[in-house]
Amino acid sequence: MCLGAIEPLSLLISHEDKIVRRNAVMALGVMASNNEVKKHLKCLDVIPAIISKLSPEENVMVHEFATLCLASLSVDFSYKIQIFESNGLEPLIQLLSSPDPDVKKNSVECIFNLVQDVQNRAAVQRLNGLPPLLDLLRSEFSVIQQLALHTIEKITTDTETCVAFRNVQGFERILEVVAMKEFSDLHEGALRVILNCLEDTESMQLFQTMGGLEQLLQCVGTSTVAEVKANAVKAIAKMAQSSENRKILHERNIEKTLTDLLTQENESVRTAVCQAVATVSKNLSSRDTFRSLDGIRPIVQLLNSEGSELRMAAAEALSSLTNSNNLNAYAIYDAEGDRLLVRQLQDSCTGAAVYAAMALTNMASQEELRKSILAHEAMPALVELLHSTDNNILISAVQAVASLTCDAEARQELRNVGGLSALVQLLKSINAEIRRNASWAISVCANDEITASELCNVGALEILQEISLSSHRSNKFSQLALQKLLDSNLSLKYSLTGHLSSSDITTDGFYDPGQIRVGHQFPVLEDISKQVVNQHRATIAVNGKPQNQFIPKGPEEGKQDSPTDTTASSVLNGRRSSKTPSKTKGKGHKEEDEKKKEEDECKPHQKIMVEETWSLPYDAAFHNLVKEAAESIMPLKDEVKMYTALAMLVCDAMGGQVEQQKLHDFLWELHISELKFEACSNIVLIGKIKKGTYFHRALLFKVLADRIGLSCSLIRGEYNRAWNEILIMGPKKAYGYSQPESYIIDLMHQPGNLMKSNSQAALIYQSI
Repeated sequence: MCLGAIEPLSLLISHEDKIVRRNAVMALGVMASNNEVKKHLKCLDVIPAIISKLSPEENVMVHEFATLCLASLSVDFSYKIQIFESNGLEPLIQLLSSPDPDVKKNSVECIFNLVQDVQNRAAVQRLNGLPPLLDLLRSEFSVIQQLALHTIEKITTDTETCVAFRNVQGFERILEVVAMKEFSDLHEGALRVILNCLEDTESMQLFQTMGGLEQLLQCVGTSTVAEVKANAVKAIAKMAQSSENRKILHERNIEKTLTDLLTQENESVRTAVCQAVATVSKNLSSRDTFRSLDGIRPIVQLLNSEGSELRMAAAEALSSLTNSNNLNAYAIYDAEGDRLLVRQLQDSCTGAAVYAAMALTNMASQEELRKSILAHEAMPALVELLHSTDNNILISAVQAVASLTCDAEARQELRNVGGLSALVQLLKSINAEIRRNASWAISVCANDEITASELCNVGALEILQEISLSSHRSNKFSQLALQKLLDSNLSLKYSLTGHLSSSDITTDGFYDPGQIRVGHQFPVLEDISKQVVNQHRATIAVNGKPQNQFIPKGPEEGKQDSPTDTTASSVLNGRRSSKTPSKTKGKGHKEEDEKKKEEDECKPHQKIMVEETWSLPYDAAFHNLVKEAAESIMPLKDEVKMYTALAMLVCDAMGGQVEQQKLHDFLWELHISELKFEACSNIVLIGKIKKGTYFHRALLFKVLADRIGLSCSLIRGEYNRAWNEILIMGPKKAYGYSQPESYIIDLMHQPGNLMKSNSQAALIYQSI
């Protein structure tokens, strides 16, 4: 090259004289292996001329050195493009059938280099390159077999090529290689080809009918090469993706084979075995078999491995083994696997953390296991994962949180470690699966009032309301989460939806600030109590709990003040009576007073806290109504009479019967304003209302019915209307059974009158 031979040689390869051409090609072919020569040839555009020497008219010697030249040049990406664009693949494939082994070797080596590029893989299949490549597997030269096998392995990563491989009896040829001990050096590559081609059901069925599964099991049992075992196990795992094949594998006692392989020292073998266990365990019987063979404990121990891929595979196997199998979950617990799985949540390997969370989710179905998992500080680790940017981690972590928060203690821990805020933020995710799982977790967490309240405080309600308005983002889980949050706060539910069902049981502390629109802030009762009296609608509150149970007492108060001795104004503003016990004490009480004084001085902060705590005042009138309802209505046996009697009681308490034509003379608004002014508050206790309209009476009927065990719903209408719906069993049908019928009960005009919900009278009652 330094003497300037490259350029004239590149011209002489096209010389008229055959001998000159042959010698020029030989010289250039040998020199092309040098890197400097390769660089120099790029400037000469020599590829088309070399490819032209692959024609059948040229002799074998020219073919040998022309293919040698192309094999040397084809390792360079730019030369690959030139060979492809110059249509070099087709003559190279034709030369795979050459009688000369050197030509075959050079041609297949060149093709192997070319198929590293995706477009060339598809081109080999289109040019019918698979049959001659498969024929080369029978070559007497090992290097040709290896190159052909590696080429087939590469091109079968293409889906269309896999189909063509099946159609040209590719499995048959590959299984021939696997079956022959003298081809043991080809077994590893042959198994990788099988792995590539077992992607579709048809290929798996064909492979099974040809005895492929038996060959794989034989490789696992007899081969001494670790990589061969690993690839055979991987192929078995591929086969096990079919439910029918899983049954066959179970009948062949594959669980015993895989369990025995767990004792192998080679990490790639154990990794492949764990992956196979994960797939095989989709068969219910196989899960139990692995446990009976004590195969779970060694998999648990693999969680301690240094290799991240092996740890991930072990966690994947455990997640599959525990799927709907409580006995396997306890087997992992007995092997202290819960502790290792919790530790793996913090693994730097994303897959390891994902599968660990999945396994913990499966185990958390059992109360004892949940407690053990939480004791190993799983909740802080999961909350940390909720801040991940990986979708798979987020989905598995949220599912684990949902499974673990079945208990109040777990929900408290989730609150303590700040998990609720992170959970709520996931509702904003653009990933639908993340939103669904976050909604499910929130619906579980909302099972207690404290957690539900905190979820609302961090914005869960507003986000779920926004989602509910979107046809694309709303789903059953988000609807359930919203419903759960509302069920945990019936005041909010009634204010937002205008409906309380018979299963929504009101309690002391319930209040009705009126209808609010979606997206608007729901007022808190304590905040309402601090507002200056205004012209807006009064908030109706319910509290029949005696004052000594509702408002904490300071240490200096020796007895309960009478409800009538405390003004509504002072209680509504969170103040207690300033009365103090008499200071006239006997001599014998001095030591006790001094001791009490010291205790009071030691607890100044507690005193201040107690004095500043706001509480809803006791409604003595409502308490008496509850007592009267229980005494007069509960003894009645007939269901209709009970509802009628309660309606009469509500009507009498709220100002009596009012004729529809004289509603304008029933000045209930003035009465409510007087109560607000008297109490110096926008909150009116329901028992103090002596002139109540439709919505006051319907609310009182609902809260009284809930306390004496009568079933009814509360529905808000428009223009200060509200009503109660009750279910009364209808007459027996011809077949001897009856169905409940829905009625609206009149509380205003004809107290106790029952109107069928779809009747004209009911519609009139619900409207102006």
